[in-house]
Amino acid sequence: MTNAKKYFEGRQLLIATKHNKERVIAPLFEKALGVTCIVPDNFDTDLLGTFSGEVEREQDPLSTARRKCLLAMQQANCDLAIASEGSFGPHPSLYFISADDEVLFLVDAKHDLEVFARELSTDTNLNAAEIRTVEELEQFAKAVHFPTHGLIFRKAKDDYTQLAKGIHDWEQLYITFQSLIKDGEHVYVETDMRAMHNPTRMKVIEAAALKLIAKLNTTCAKCGTPGFDVVEVQSGLPCSLCYSPTRSTLSLIYACRKCNFREEKWHPNGKKNEDPMFCGYCNP
Repeated sequence: MTNAKKYFEGRQLLIATKHNKERVIAPLFEKALGVTCIVPDNFDTDLLGTFSGEVEREQDPLSTARRKCLLAMQQANCDLAIASEGSFGPHPSLYFISADDEVLFLVDAKHDLEVFARELSTDTNLNAAEIRTVEELEQFAKAVHFPTHGLIFRKAKDDYTQLAKGIHDWEQLYITFQSLIKDGEHVYVETDMRAMHNPTRMKVIEAAALKLIAKLNTTCAKCGTPGFDVVEVQSGLPCSLCYSPTRSTLSLIYACRKCNFREEKWHPNGKKNEDPMFCGYCNP
């Protein structure tokens, strides 16, 4: 048994979701930590924000995921919860590529512990368009993996009066399009990014879950608390030619969230020198 499993085995883990994320989260955490996963009844995460925009998210993704945990724990009278929050848009460094940025947050009130993991992926079908014809609609639908991935319709981009969500059927697709376009020149169609309507996103959530499990299984060498993780990256790996410090990683600083024990791990990428092509002096 891992040190982390001793903290969690035999307990109930509340998955704060209304979008069936337990499909990928529950099997992984039950196997890795020995918990029994449950989902709260009538817990409406849409009150904290929706991807379709009719409810604006007030806080950043990390704070929102944490808030989901705390609200669900209060509602279900449970001391252990997990929640995810996704953000979609341009990749932070690959600007012309869309990305799915998933945060998975765990709160353990019994041990006063909070641990989170993040998965940034370019594997997403995120898209939206103004559609004027059935031909355009079919082309858009096929490009975003319909019907396995759902679609959302509305009259215009900023019109939330007639939202049609979770469309997965071709007949329903045509009917919805015709009913909305009769009063205008186009219909606004977008990918449904809710997890149960988006298998691609569900895979990214699964990757974030695996990262969180790995983090929980990394325990503090001093007190054994799960979630011993990197808090600081130290650059300065020396150039192999001139030995000047480069921007490449020299060491990682790990810290315990419980006892504040810190440990520095050198050369995390397995090399003690950097190629001169990455040196600011040898290759300015």
